[in-house]
Amino acid sequence: MKLNLESLDNRSKWENAGFRLPEYKIEDVRNKTFVDPNWIHFGAGNIFRAFLSNIQQNILNQKKAEKGIIAVGSDSIESIYQAHDNLSVLVTLKVDGGFDKTVIGSITESIVLDIHRRKSWDRLKEIFINPGLQMSSFTITEKGYNLKDSKGDYLADVIEDFENGYDKPVSFMGQITALLYERFNHGGHPIAMVSMDNVVNNGSRLHETVLTYANFWEKHGLVDSGFIDYLNNPKAVSFPWTMIDKITPRPDNSVRDMLKKVGFEDVEDIITARGSFVSPFVNAEESEYLVIEDVFPNGRPNLEDGGVIFTDRDTVNKVEKMKVCTCLNPLHTALAIYGCLLGYNRIYQTMEDPILKRLVEGIGYEEGLPVVVNPGIIDPKEFIDEVIKIRFPNPFIPDQPQRIATDTSQKLGIRYGETIKAYASRDDLDVNDLTLIPLVIAGWLRYLMSVDDKGNRMELSPDPLLEELLVNFQGISLGDEGPFHKELEPILSNKDIFGVDLYKLGLGERIESYFIELIKGPGSVRETLQSHLY
Repeated sequence: MKLNLESLDNRSKWENAGFRLPEYKIEDVRNKTFVDPNWIHFGAGNIFRAFLSNIQQNILNQKKAEKGIIAVGSDSIESIYQAHDNLSVLVTLKVDGGFDKTVIGSITESIVLDIHRRKSWDRLKEIFINPGLQMSSFTITEKGYNLKDSKGDYLADVIEDFENGYDKPVSFMGQITALLYERFNHGGHPIAMVSMDNVVNNGSRLHETVLTYANFWEKHGLVDSGFIDYLNNPKAVSFPWTMIDKITPRPDNSVRDMLKKVGFEDVEDIITARGSFVSPFVNAEESEYLVIEDVFPNGRPNLEDGGVIFTDRDTVNKVEKMKVCTCLNPLHTALAIYGCLLGYNRIYQTMEDPILKRLVEGIGYEEGLPVVVNPGIIDPKEFIDEVIKIRFPNPFIPDQPQRIATDTSQKLGIRYGETIKAYASRDDLDVNDLTLIPLVIAGWLRYLMSVDDKGNRMELSPDPLLEELLVNFQGISLGDEGPFHKELEPILSNKDIFGVDLYKLGLGERIESYFIELIKGPGSVRETLQSHLY
């Protein structure tokens, strides 16, 4: 069985192999969406295919929608989407070891975001000026919103876009802002710009990023006055806040083998330009949450029929911070860092290690929960319970510490910096009582030495700051005694990484001391964790 429309004509063959197929006419949905699109999505990676496109698939199956989603991404769009007629396969990995196999047909069109591809760019402009477009959503990871490097200087492609204006942008967000300007110039129709990334106050972050370009362009006469007013008017352009949660690991060989056994042929990975792995199939856990602020000036798709929760901004903010800053993401990052150092290649294996299990329990229940406000719609403690007792230990989720460790420098400010700031701002809490979060940060520094706890060389996961960070560790070897203030101070004082200067809060020196313990020699990582956890 090949993943294309022609192969799907033989429905019985797919169904006999255990696949659930679209229960609607794909061609009809694609035709209606092409003419009058209402949802376009940027960042067509695994979480989009495993979660968002499946939400729309379920709504289409219920006959409660007539349109699908237009997906926009990088060059991998051609090999993963277009080469397979924009179809995808979702494998849901159940706690009992079972698999659900679904062919997703809700993606009606896929486009490479590249202004130099004139046909693609013209199509994107055509979509964005359509009055019926209700929502442009994003899953582009935390770093997709960064316009500056770690030194606070604008990136080269951002500067180029500032100077050239909206007519020929090359940066990702420059192109998004240019598309919004096209909509402004063609009637100023309303639209919701919906970030679904694990970024604190993600809607505002997207808004600020877009305004950075727009303000520069307007100041230098490169766009018409009024564009800023358009972007700042929530009745014209809204930037809802959201919280999304679903674990979508790198395509796993066990899943690949299972698909091959039932006759599915298109199972091979490709490696993207940023070093991630993608495949015509995506595997994911069952658990999923999506909470969205209900601010859509042009109406919205009926995603509540697919299980999405719509609520007010305050509630979204509480849910988002609960998950990103306390109940899941910080625990994931801790397991990733120390899992790599201790030689594990599966997240569930880290949870079988009593020391690492104790580490994440302490970060979640003891250091995190005191600064969490219960959002009401999801209980924080019950959320952590599910994460620690069910989700992370699930041996059928083939997630890797190495995958979670990707782009760690972009995540630390959100996953730990917010909790540190909360402790520092409250009279009833003392930032100096934090032990485990500083220990994770020290573990990240130890990880950057590229040496595991046995003393063997260790490959680091991709990170946009990796090259400049590694310079600080060139003179440090396992067994050195320190002090290492000169080497570590540029990192630990960097507000762009942590959101705070850790020295000003009294944590920098503590992290330095933990680092010294962690590098004493082979086995020091486990010994250090043992000494501070028990």
